[in-house]
Amino acid sequence: MSQAPVVLASELVELDQDHPGFRDPVYRARRNAIAALALAYEPGQPVPSVDYTEEEHGVWRTVWDHLEPLHERYACAAYQSGARALALDRGRIVELSEVNAALAPVTGFAMRPVAGLVTPKAFMDHLADRVFLATQYMRHHSRPLYTPEPDVVHEIIGHGPSLVQAGFVRLSLAFGEASKRAPAEKVDSLIRLYWYTLEFGVVEERGALKVCGAGLLSSFGELGRFEREARLVPFEIGRVIETPFDPTSYQDTLFVARSFEDLVSDLVGWLEAEVR
Repeated sequence: MSQAPVVLASELVELDQDHPGFRDPVYRARRNAIAALALAYEPGQPVPSVDYTEEEHGVWRTVWDHLEPLHERYACAAYQSGARALALDRGRIVELSEVNAALAPVTGFAMRPVAGLVTPKAFMDHLADRVFLATQYMRHHSRPLYTPEPDVVHEIIGHGPSLVQAGFVRLSLAFGEASKRAPAEKVDSLIRLYWYTLEFGVVEERGALKVCGAGLLSSFGELGRFEREARLVPFEIGRVIETPFDPTSYQDTLFVARSFEDLVSDLVGWLEAEVR
């Protein structure tokens, strides 16, 4: 028999029963407090800082200890270029405001806090205005290498370096502009294209498989298994938009582009020509 969910006063964040923090009232209160910061935020104001705990910083360090060797092996050259430019601190959680300070003079992008998941279309629409909607909470400490939803690790480590690199920025803007003008029947195609590229994209570089997708680059488990266990298929836009995905589990199918440059060029061309 399942137990009744833990309900807190001023509950802002709903967690599924299989979430690692579901039965942890301290974690749930923490999530609510961080969500409240995002909900109170008004565009144009300074991005609110989060007074992260030592336990949360410890999770960040654990993630980096596991991810960094995999990034050296699998991260594509464009991501690595952005990572060098951003120079993320490995010892403590990096604030959205710190990332924004690095992005502003280079690409003009800014991360804006949100309390939790937003619709894919709302997320993509903001990209056209060089706004990246990002969560600020940390995953549960009992599962430092796992999260069922985007958290500050995914946003900062997975996406942060891409927002300072020209090719990624070009593609993000193209997705945003396409999303704003897309008729309803094209939105699912855009969502799948974004998922299989900027979240779970794979490219070839000098005969080796490299990763450009933030979902892979921020997941120790998935980045460590994809080359052996995922079905790797040549990237074709028509095939991608016909392929559904499950965001709650490891990806069974990934699409491999000939190069990162080809991926950006092909996608931007399609988005500009086909999404009207």
